[in-house]
Amino acid sequence: MGAIPRLALPGIPPDLTPALAEQVRLQGHGRLALVGGAVRDALRHQLHDASWQGLPDLDLVLEGSCSAVAFGLQQRLGTERVSWLQLHERYGTAELRLDGVLIDLAGARQERYPAPGENPVVQPGPLEDDLWRRDFTVNAMALVLQADGSQQLLDPHGGLAHLAARQLVLLHAASVADDPTRVIRAARYGARLGFDLDLGSLQQLQATLERWPWAWRHGDALDGVPPALGTRLRMELDLLLEREPWPQALALLQHWSALPLLDPLLQRQVHLTRRLRRAARLQLPLLSALIAAAGDPVALAQRLQIPIQQLRWLEQLQGLRQWLEQEVLPQPWRQWGAREWTARLEQANWPAPVVALAAVEAPPCWRPLLRWWGRWRHATAAVSARDLIAQGLQPGPLLGEALRRSRDQVLEGLR
Repeated sequence: MGAIPRLALPGIPPDLTPALAEQVRLQGHGRLALVGGAVRDALRHQLHDASWQGLPDLDLVLEGSCSAVAFGLQQRLGTERVSWLQLHERYGTAELRLDGVLIDLAGARQERYPAPGENPVVQPGPLEDDLWRRDFTVNAMALVLQADGSQQLLDPHGGLAHLAARQLVLLHAASVADDPTRVIRAARYGARLGFDLDLGSLQQLQATLERWPWAWRHGDALDGVPPALGTRLRMELDLLLEREPWPQALALLQHWSALPLLDPLLQRQVHLTRRLRRAARLQLPLLSALIAAAGDPVALAQRLQIPIQQLRWLEQLQGLRQWLEQEVLPQPWRQWGAREWTARLEQANWPAPVVALAAVEAPPCWRPLLRWWGRWRHATAAVSARDLIAQGLQPGPLLGEALRRSRDQVLEGLR
């Protein structure tokens, strides 16, 4: 542990850390430390002139019970400033908000993985063990906070040096085997910070994926998927696609030969980013568009436990692809206009998002698919049912047929 020039944390209430440190002292607990991205980004800003992006939340680790410290903070600063969000006594965590800043307070812990890819077993431990369980050295630094306002940096894994070198370095030799979501997290951080994996970490990633240490294999029953290959992977992918510069992140995953973690075919998709850019323009869920490019989209979607509606789209996409291949492309489809395309797509009852997912794949007939999705399906009859009834038609099949003919005439005039 070493002294550093006082680390500035713009946007953080100045009385927060002294008040917390004082509560820790009063409760007789061990050290209190700011950890994770806040420390990393503040050091990048102060030591390496990186732009300051602000701190949406603060991760604090305490060697001791969080609940008493959190209650004490609220009593000291007042309920007008400190509001409770959640308290998890079982997990030793507390979430509260101070002057608009979200604070996650957690007890220091150590963890072990009973099997590769499984969820870890955690128990209380010292601050050093809490840092050891993290993903990369630049995220495994802690700023120990004292009641007198002083700070000390705890950097047991060389994070400062790797920060200067703009490197993502895994903490230990089993990092990827223990938790494969770290692969996706590496791409997230790499895209956001402009960092890359160091050679040793890249070799570990590739060697681990080649050995595939988890009991589950592609093609096995889905009930054998470890949790880290299911929900947790999907959560990391959601964060990557919704909050990060995802084109850069996907490029990193392909550069590292890491996409077989999801599906082997994704690694060989040379136009993957282009496909997702098209999906973004159509406001499609990017995760669905990514999964659609896999060798077995439905199996991957089930393994990641994506929302049921999106799973149904991917199941229907398989049928639409087969329909295009067997029933559309062998015919003179290039001569069809808006009316015939609309009739065929609507007779087959393909949902609009499924047609859009097919269009972004750029099959030979992508243009009419896209035109149907964007314009043709919205065409309406030139006359209303009320107009036709006023002209003497009775409600029933003849009225419906007249409306269809009117809409077909409108479609005939569209390109």
